[in-house]
Amino acid sequence: MTFLADTSDKPIVGITLGDYNGIGPEVILKTIGDSRITKICTPVIYGSNRILLKYKKLLELEEITFQPAKSIENIIPKKINVINCWEDDLEIEPGKVTTEAGRCAYLSLNKATEDILAKKIDAIVTAPINKKNIQSPDFKFAGHTEYFAAKDTATEHLMLMVSDTLRVGVVTGHIPLGDVKQKLNKEGILAKINILYKSLKNDFQIPKPRIALLGLNPHAGEEGLLGTEEKDFIAPLVEELKNKGILMYGPLAADGFFGSGHFKKFDGVLAMYHDQGLIPFKTLSFEQGVNFTAGLSFARTSPDHGTAYDLAGKGIASESSFREAIYLAIDIVKNRKNGMMATAQ
Repeated sequence: MTFLADTSDKPIVGITLGDYNGIGPEVILKTIGDSRITKICTPVIYGSNRILLKYKKLLELEEITFQPAKSIENIIPKKINVINCWEDDLEIEPGKVTTEAGRCAYLSLNKATEDILAKKIDAIVTAPINKKNIQSPDFKFAGHTEYFAAKDTATEHLMLMVSDTLRVGVVTGHIPLGDVKQKLNKEGILAKINILYKSLKNDFQIPKPRIALLGLNPHAGEEGLLGTEEKDFIAPLVEELKNKGILMYGPLAADGFFGSGHFKKFDGVLAMYHDQGLIPFKTLSFEQGVNFTAGLSFARTSPDHGTAYDLAGKGIASESSFREAIYLAIDIVKNRKNGMMATAQ
């Protein structure tokens, strides 16, 4: 991925701390320790100055400095800012699942969300949460994606995994595999295609995107032998869109599509369910991939990994994906701004 070379208009990027007993604090510190970051944006970490100081000491990253700020109105441009979302002096327990870490992950997320919805920051990058310990009366969602979709004004959203060579979206996201079939229909798939198409044009500046649509069943149904969803509504939908001038292809058998490298010919891929798209994506792009929530009114990205408790506090977690998440968020902010300027002209 590229990142902004123009430093005259640096976006403000909010960074949520995530579960502080996972690798979130480490990958954040390692990322902001890269001098390129403050040259292209003003990072604002939503979390706890005390927690970050403890990880600086534990991980021997003392050279990294940041500026505490009471609120987004008090941040300092060209500096790494930290907004405290709680006042408690909590102990870190790397690798351990705790109720307090889940509560604080929500407090960080909630404050950053308030600021981005109020347009006080330009993008949001989320460190990993534990989807179980964050659950509370205030957070009853399967994950970040569903939370942001509920908070935003957008009526539809798409989880889109992005790397230099691959962009994969999923029609159904964080739901049990047994529920996938009943959730699929022509209208639902079309809604996701529309989001993907618009995002490829507006967020990635691809004028005429080529989109591959995967089949649900093995071998894309094998002409109805292994399932009829492809014949019933997936293939007819592809033909309808082709007739409207959309460069749609499918339904395609997922195994051969990824195994043969055929995916390299497309700007975007839409899979039917979570693992169908994310297993090949993470196999091909792990540590470089980014999770982007397309369709929202703001740019939101995250690394393509979880809390990785087994690595927490050891100083060995890779920040590559988190850094790419920041770069992508900045690029999307820039592309959307340029698109609006072009439309106004």
